[in-house]
Amino acid sequence: MAYWRGKHALVTGGSAGLGLHLARELVTAGAAVALVGRSQTRLDEAADQLRGIGGQVQAFSADVAQPGQTAWAVEQAVAEFGTLNLAAACAGRSMRGALVDTPRRAFEELLAVNFLAAVDLAHAAGPHLEAAATTTAPPAGGHLVLIGSLASKTGAPHLGAYAASKHPLPALAQQLRLERGGHGLHPLLVCPGPLRRDDAGARYDAQAADLPDAARKPGAGARVKAIDPADLSRQVLAACERRQSELVVPAKARLLFAITQLRPSWGDWLLRKNTGG
Repeated sequence: MAYWRGKHALVTGGSAGLGLHLARELVTAGAAVALVGRSQTRLDEAADQLRGIGGQVQAFSADVAQPGQTAWAVEQAVAEFGTLNLAAACAGRSMRGALVDTPRRAFEELLAVNFLAAVDLAHAAGPHLEAAATTTAPPAGGHLVLIGSLASKTGAPHLGAYAASKHPLPALAQQLRLERGGHGLHPLLVCPGPLRRDDAGARYDAQAADLPDAARKPGAGARVKAIDPADLSRQVLAACERRQSELVVPAKARLLFAITQLRPSWGDWLLRKNTGG
């Protein structure tokens, strides 16, 4: 991945999970990375890991769900690096719950971190990513990576406010492509299934106590293979190099999306069949 050598990236949610895996792939490919997360302790631990493999890494503590903090983190990264070639919105939260029992506050909280933080990143990092079109060779411009979910494209039972908080990301990505694509900005929408985790199958036990057993499982019981976050990170970087509009993993989920758009009742039937919902 010679493409990334000497480039500069910012990754929110970079202290753990997919954000940390993406940061690791970036530094391995030769990029300098700014990690953004809420816990300075976890950020420092993550930064030390990446420096241990030779990475040039900075860490900035910020809660991207709060107004103004994403812009502050971008300012710090640009002050440190001078430019940005990639900004990835990896911070996010999921949950379990019946929609009718999920309070408005939960929707507001998940929208703040899963969607509005991505809007803030587009506002703050977008001009710097577009400016990269004049400072890099070839002058194609920088990448805005929006980490969505299969739930960005279709609903599923017992996800509480999660699906609603991820659904606006495709609209954001498309509007950015139409408005700013010609100025050098490359938005990439990533829609993965459940990621492989050590606590998979147990992390939602408390929230799912009164829900069907499937709700406790990764993806609320979606019958898809758990995704290796390191492999997904490599796919994300390759998709950026190709300047793809979307990356859906597994790719076969696109069929469900198409069926749901063509005939919602068929999509509902398939979702019930494949989630135990």
